Amino acid sequence: MATISTADFKNGMGLKIDGKYYSIVEFQHVKPGKGGAFVRYKIRDLRSGRVIDQTCNAGTKFENVQLITKEMQYLYNDGTDYVFMDNETYDQIQITPDFIGDNEQWLKENDTCQLLYADTELLGVNPPMFIEVEITETDPGFKGDTVQGGTKPATIETGATIQVPMYLNQGERVQVDTRTGKFVKRI
Repeated sequence: MATISTADFKNGMGLKIDGKYYSIVEFQHVKPGKGGAFVRYKIRDLRSGRVIDQTCNAGTKFENVQLITKEMQYLYNDGTDYVFMDNETYDQIQITPDFIGDNEQWLKENDTCQLLYADTELLGVNPPMFIEVEITETDPGFKGDTVQGGTKPATIETGATIQVPMYLNQGERVQVDTRTGKFVKRI
């Protein structure tokens, strides 16, 4: 493993601290009038997504980790695992549900997802930022329901429940932002 010092910090760089993987969100070198220089930095835990504020002395050494994002196509769920295919080599891999977590509700067969690796270890799976899905179940809309009206719950083909405008009906296709779980537009 390569080690780096705080002088080598860059936003988005991967670090391994106490066996956990992090990416640098932002950092700042501080040189006070008295005492030694230090570095104030924020890191994101790549497993939980939590952002942590830290400080250390300037020149502290860290273990550097190569972060790789690989695009793979989601094929299907075989009942226990999720099966993804590498679009270049056509190799298939199986991923357990704990790597996918809450993103499971946004996975749609044949969509291209981003798999995040630290060195060779898989850390997580991110669905596409926007997905196009069909509304499979919702209360019917009524004439006169307008865009300015309220929203109602709707179940989409991936099984997730989202809030949609009152005028949408079962069978219509919509775009959903997977980061927020919100309706974007009718397609």
